[in-house]
Amino acid sequence: MQAIRDAILSGDRSEETYANLKIPETYRGATVHKDEVGMFEGIASWDKDPRKSLHIDDVPVPEIAPGEALVAVMASAINYNTVWTSIFEPLPTFGFLERYGRTSVYAKRHDLPYHVIGSDLSGVILRVGPGVTKWHPGQEVVAHCLSVELEDADGHNDTMLDPQQRIWGFETNFGGLAEMAIVKANQLMPKPGHLTWEEAACPGLVNSTAYRQLISKNGAAMKLGDRVLIWGASGGLGSYATQMALAGGATPICVVSSPEKAEICRAMGAEHIIDRNGEGFHFWKDERTQDPKEWQRLGKRIRELTGGYDVDIVFEHPGRETFGASVYVARKGGTIVTCASTSGYMHEYDNRYLWMNLKRIVSSHFANYREAWEANELVNRGLIHPTLSKTHVLEDVGQAALDVHRNLHQGKVGVLTLAPEEGLGVTNPEKRAQFETQINRFHNQ
Repeated sequence: MQAIRDAILSGDRSEETYANLKIPETYRGATVHKDEVGMFEGIASWDKDPRKSLHIDDVPVPEIAPGEALVAVMASAINYNTVWTSIFEPLPTFGFLERYGRTSVYAKRHDLPYHVIGSDLSGVILRVGPGVTKWHPGQEVVAHCLSVELEDADGHNDTMLDPQQRIWGFETNFGGLAEMAIVKANQLMPKPGHLTWEEAACPGLVNSTAYRQLISKNGAAMKLGDRVLIWGASGGLGSYATQMALAGGATPICVVSSPEKAEICRAMGAEHIIDRNGEGFHFWKDERTQDPKEWQRLGKRIRELTGGYDVDIVFEHPGRETFGASVYVARKGGTIVTCASTSGYMHEYDNRYLWMNLKRIVSSHFANYREAWEANELVNRGLIHPTLSKTHVLEDVGQAALDVHRNLHQGKVGVLTLAPEEGLGVTNPEKRAQFETQINRFHNQ
């Protein structure tokens, strides 16, 4: 791996150089083990510790299939699916790998007693498989996490509807929290030259998810002037939604959980902020009973901020904890767009406020290739910026996942894999200088 790292750090990006590099037999990756899926039985989700389940192992380099690329990974990032994988919820990911492995000879490679995880990367292509023509060794890339076979007609209007749609590094093996990764060539996108490796690795999953959920016609189709309630507005997903609302001429109403997170939203340019902890919002009286008076109080607070208006769109991802309130506060004819459900999947709401007020609940899951490409272009053009707050080395991936699990982070948490230190990988310093302040907004938060 040292020869690969040295080639990348040299700045040489010639196809010949990388095509001639020897591929090692093994590489280091962050893994969970199939024989440990029961290790947290009887323990509450909050108390499950990713530091106990995530390992750094030397694993064999898999064969490259047609249409795939082998990428030297310089940096990756933590997503909530990293947390789910590490605590084996809602299901152990090995069931995904087993089902995928039954579909083809090449898919069988994924069904292993270990799972190399991670759904983000930035790095350099080392090899491409048969049939790949757009990409070649030596190119700097980032990857989105949609893995799709596209053999079914259902996927050709929107690849997210393909019955063989999977999330790479979560429902497939050989993910990005490693020194190398296998991706389908149609997951690749150009790395923005003004970003470091760790900054470029962070937007892939969450930026694409926020784009489809908020901007795309497949999500809320936000328009100029919309008022958008954004839960967790300084977090990994919400921080990109906040930027998109501002860049698209909408008005975000940012819900956060601390004064520090409120300041981050103000630094992004948001004016309307609700500190749900500081203002004492509790939407459940107990585990089984919601409190409609708190929904009403939230609606009143929103109208105080907006000059008397309800929100056109609610950007929902906490799920069970907030969903009843989200349905209530959307305006008549408004849209609640939902993904993830990080606080629980069993949503409850009063249907009178949906049905009689002609509101819509729209589901959203990651993004198709076109949406992911457009979201990456927003980053490349400097319209949207990474929200990297802290970067760990690969050996500390368990701690990084625990921070996200316990909501101790702001924005995104990065992980260095092959990159020896932070701050490397910028090839367009002039462009970076234009956006230095915005890029660094979340650093060390």
